[in-house]
Amino acid sequence: MSISELKITTEHIQRQDKEIITIFHLRGWLDSQSESTLIAAAQEEFSQGIRYLVVNLEEIQMLTSAGIRAVQKLHKLFESSNPDPATVRLKLCSAPQQVHHALALTGILQTIPMYESLQAVLISYNK
Repeated sequence: MSISELKITTEHIQRQDKEIITIFHLRGWLDSQSESTLIAAAQEEFSQGIRYLVVNLEEIQMLTSAGIRAVQKLHKLFESSNPDPATVRLKLCSAPQQVHHALALTGILQTIPMYESLQAVLISYNK
């Protein structure tokens, strides 16, 4: 894997209400070269009927403006078809400090919740 490559590992967890949550564990750089990879993976999950997505940012080494744009596109994909505004379908977790800071500066964390850990985000889905 080159330094600027993005690796996505996918995991599926069943909620208490039987809905499936997809977890994307991202590793590497989320930038203009990897933006389309992330969007395509999310669109594939969505087309398979997945409506809940967690993006684990723990191993993101670099987040550029294109990476932030990719996160915004995920939000649009998962939230635009959401009939219940009280239920959030896209959540982020485990961002390294510099990634969290970049997302906070853009204001994106005002619309997409960020959790400290994967465990915390999964607990939030079962409330």
